[in-house]
Amino acid sequence: MSKILIIEDEAAIRRVLSKIISEESKTYQVEDAEDGLVGLEKIKNTDYDLVLCDIKMPKMDGVEVLEKAQKIKPEIPFIMISGHGDLDTAVETMRMGAFDYISKPPDLNRLLNAVRNALDRKVLVVENKRLKKKVNKKYEMIGESSAIKHIKEIIDKVAPTDARVLITGGNGTGKELVAHWLHEKSPRFKAPMIEVNCAAIPSELIESELFGHVKGSFTGANKDRAGKFEAANGGTIFLDEIGDMSLSAQAKVLRALQESKISRVGSDKDIKVNVRIVAATNKDLKKEIADGKFREDLYHRLAVILVKVPALNERREDIPLLINHFAKKIANEQGNIVKTFSEKAIKLLQDYDWTGNIRELRNVVERLIILGESKVSEQDVKLFATK
Repeated sequence: MSKILIIEDEAAIRRVLSKIISEESKTYQVEDAEDGLVGLEKIKNTDYDLVLCDIKMPKMDGVEVLEKAQKIKPEIPFIMISGHGDLDTAVETMRMGAFDYISKPPDLNRLLNAVRNALDRKVLVVENKRLKKKVNKKYEMIGESSAIKHIKEIIDKVAPTDARVLITGGNGTGKELVAHWLHEKSPRFKAPMIEVNCAAIPSELIESELFGHVKGSFTGANKDRAGKFEAANGGTIFLDEIGDMSLSAQAKVLRALQESKISRVGSDKDIKVNVRIVAATNKDLKKEIADGKFREDLYHRLAVILVKVPALNERREDIPLLINHFAKKIANEQGNIVKTFSEKAIKLLQDYDWTGNIRELRNVVERLIILGESKVSEQDVKLFATK
């Protein structure tokens, strides 16, 4: 059943539109509102699949209703109803996000086609959101501990902004998950998130990797090449293990932060970039600063928001949830049935010293699923969950 709201101050037009749409399909449930204020209140309290909204109305006009509704429920398509003198405004509302407009008096075929197309579009929007959520499960943060709840609260507050974030924590704690959620929950989510593992790139190549190079700038530079900052333009660049970055590359990253521009290796031409920087490290950067290995000015630029991801040993109450999550994920990957773990097996794993954090737990769960019985027992854990 598709719920449709008609916002129109002229009662006769409301009745005509409601009759035409209701008679078109038994799956259309039509409601109406006599002005913009009433209509907006209905939109706040009811999930509509489509809104038809007049432009000129008392109390609140259609343009304002559209603008406010997009902030509350941006997925609802709007068809604007325009009088002869409102055509320019109707076209302008489409630039603002309206799906379509119809003129008074409404042409029957034009009206019904617009309604059908708008409802089809709503279905696609909902489906795309569902698929996006499915894709994002790859980066799902599992846990109900106070530490994880705190991190999720910080992400919800910080993600909508462009504030730079420095994520700290040991290897395998899930720092990259925090970075992905910051990007996915940000206005930049449609643009790319480019990941750079600073520890995996030789120091002599890190500048080229980040900022690109021009042909002939060094041995092997056979053609011009864009870097990661350019690739992330409009989106997010995630600098993982930034504590391993060379001092010369740090200076260029600092310039990119200060001036929003970079230059390729071997070139003096500036390139404007619009990127959000999220960085992560397993090192104590304040110690690195004291040792002369990390720039203090860069640290303060990066650490606008600090997020510390706890070690698994500090959030043992999340281990049963993580075991269940990994068991399902591994079964899905391997096309097998989901194996369960006995209470004693889970308790034993909770008492384990997880020096390798979540990454180690995932590996152990996979090993137990492969080598253990149909229901993983305490004995299986004692036999196979060894370092």
